Amino acid sequence: MKKSVENLATSKITGGRRYPLRTRRKYEIDRYSVEAIPGPHVTITRKVRGYNRKTALKTTDFVNLSIPDGKVKRVKILKVLKNPASSDYERRGVISKGAILETENGQCKVVSRPGQDGAVNAILIK
Repeated sequence: MKKSVENLATSKITGGRRYPLRTRRKYEIDRYSVEAIPGPHVTITRKVRGYNRKTALKTTDFVNLSIPDGKVKRVKILKVLKNPASSDYERRGVISKGAILETENGQCKVVSRPGQDGAVNAILIK
Protein backbone atom coordinates (compact mmCIF):
# COMPACT_ATOMS: atom_id res chain seq x y z
CA MET A 1 0.00 0.00 0.00
CA LYS A 2 1.38 3.39 -1.03
CA LYS A 3 1.61 6.13 1.60
CA SER A 4 0.09 9.52 0.85
CA VAL A 5 2.53 12.39 0.41
CA GLU A 6 1.06 15.17 2.51
CA ASN A 7 4.06 16.71 4.19
CA LEU A 8 6.16 18.22 1.40
CA ALA A 9 8.51 19.83 3.93
CA THR A 10 10.21 16.50 4.70
CA SER A 11 12.53 14.72 2.33
CA LYS A 12 12.08 11.33 0.73
CA ILE A 13 13.65 8.27 2.27
CA THR A 14 16.30 8.44 -0.47
CA GLY A 15 17.14 12.04 0.45
CA GLY A 16 15.42 13.66 -2.55
CA ARG A 17 12.87 16.47 -2.50
CA ARG A 18 9.13 15.95 -2.51
CA TYR A 19 7.21 17.71 -5.29
CA PRO A 20 3.46 18.33 -5.29
CA LEU A 21 1.40 16.55 -7.92
CA ARG A 22 0.11 19.95 -9.07
CA THR A 23 -0.21 23.51 -7.80
CA ARG A 24 -3.44 25.21 -6.76
CA ARG A 25 -5.66 26.51 -9.52
CA LYS A 26 -6.84 30.11 -9.46
CA TYR A 27 -10.42 29.07 -8.57
CA GLU A 28 -9.17 27.00 -5.62
CA ILE A 29 -7.47 29.93 -3.92
CA ASP A 30 -9.52 31.15 -0.99
CA ARG A 31 -10.10 34.78 0.01
CA TYR A 32 -11.19 36.61 3.12
CA SER A 33 -14.95 36.64 3.65
CA VAL A 34 -16.83 39.94 3.66
CA GLU A 35 -18.74 40.22 6.93
CA ALA A 36 -21.54 42.79 6.94
CA ILE A 37 -21.94 44.94 10.05
CA PRO A 38 -24.31 47.83 10.90
CA GLY A 39 -23.07 51.24 9.72
CA PRO A 40 -23.23 53.62 6.75
CA HIS A 41 -23.95 51.77 3.47
CA VAL A 42 -20.72 50.48 1.83
CA THR A 43 -20.50 47.74 -0.84
CA ILE A 44 -17.58 45.93 -2.45
CA THR A 45 -17.52 44.51 -5.98
CA ARG A 46 -15.08 41.70 -6.68
CA LYS A 47 -14.26 39.59 -9.71
CA VAL A 48 -15.20 35.93 -9.55
CA ARG A 49 -14.84 32.93 -11.84
CA GLY A 50 -16.23 33.20 -15.37
CA TYR A 51 -15.73 36.98 -15.84
CA ASN A 52 -18.57 37.59 -13.40
CA ARG A 53 -18.77 40.11 -10.59
CA LYS A 54 -20.10 39.65 -7.08
CA THR A 55 -21.36 42.52 -4.93
CA ALA A 56 -20.80 42.14 -1.21
CA LEU A 57 -22.09 44.31 1.61
CA LYS A 58 -19.53 45.64 4.08
CA THR A 59 -21.77 47.89 6.16
CA THR A 60 -25.43 48.87 6.02
CA ASP A 61 -28.00 50.82 8.04
CA PHE A 62 -31.18 49.42 6.47
CA VAL A 63 -32.90 46.10 5.90
CA ASN A 64 -35.57 45.17 3.31
CA LEU A 65 -38.25 43.87 5.67
CA SER A 66 -41.03 41.63 4.36
CA ILE A 67 -44.15 42.16 6.46
CA PRO A 68 -47.09 39.70 6.69
CA ASP A 69 -49.47 41.68 4.42
CA GLY A 70 -47.12 41.04 1.45
CA LYS A 71 -45.32 44.38 1.33
CA VAL A 72 -41.61 45.12 1.65
CA LYS A 73 -40.43 48.09 3.72
CA ARG A 74 -36.97 49.60 4.07
CA VAL A 75 -36.40 49.75 7.83
CA LYS A 76 -33.48 51.00 9.95
CA ILE A 77 -31.39 48.39 11.79
CA LEU A 78 -31.04 49.14 15.51
CA LYS A 79 -28.76 46.23 16.51
CA VAL A 80 -27.92 42.57 15.97
CA LEU A 81 -29.56 40.53 18.73
CA LYS A 82 -28.46 36.99 17.88
CA ASN A 83 -26.42 35.18 15.26
CA PRO A 84 -26.64 31.36 15.35
CA ALA A 85 -23.80 31.04 12.80
CA SER A 86 -21.14 31.90 15.39
CA SER A 87 -20.87 33.28 18.90
CA ASP A 88 -18.01 35.45 17.62
CA TYR A 89 -20.34 36.95 14.97
CA GLU A 90 -22.90 37.57 17.70
CA ARG A 91 -20.34 39.39 19.86
CA ARG A 92 -19.08 41.52 16.96
CA GLY A 93 -22.56 42.21 15.54
CA VAL A 94 -22.01 40.60 12.13
CA ILE A 95 -25.07 40.28 9.89
CA SER A 96 -25.28 36.92 8.12
CA LYS A 97 -28.06 34.57 7.01
CA GLY A 98 -30.17 33.51 9.99
CA ALA A 99 -29.18 36.47 12.18
CA ILE A 100 -31.90 38.03 14.35
CA LEU A 101 -31.99 41.85 14.04
CA GLU A 102 -33.73 44.50 16.12
CA THR A 103 -35.44 47.04 13.83
CA GLU A 104 -37.90 49.90 14.22
CA ASN A 105 -40.74 47.47 13.36
CA GLY A 106 -39.60 44.72 15.77
CA GLN A 107 -37.44 41.63 15.48
CA CYS A 108 -36.67 40.09 12.11
CA LYS A 109 -34.68 37.17 10.71
CA VAL A 110 -32.23 37.63 7.82
CA VAL A 111 -33.00 35.38 4.84
CA SER A 112 -30.43 36.70 2.33
CA ARG A 113 -26.65 36.37 2.30
CA PRO A 114 -25.27 39.94 2.62
CA GLY A 115 -21.67 38.91 1.91
CA GLN A 116 -22.77 37.27 -1.36
CA ASP A 117 -25.90 39.16 -2.48
CA GLY A 118 -25.11 42.73 -1.50
CA ALA A 119 -28.47 43.21 0.25
CA VAL A 120 -30.06 42.44 3.61
CA ASN A 121 -33.53 40.90 3.19
CA ALA A 122 -35.47 39.79 6.26
CA ILE A 123 -38.84 38.55 7.44
CA LEU A 124 -40.67 39.87 10.50
CA ILE A 125 -40.82 37.43 13.42
CA LYS A 126 -42.24 39.61 16.23
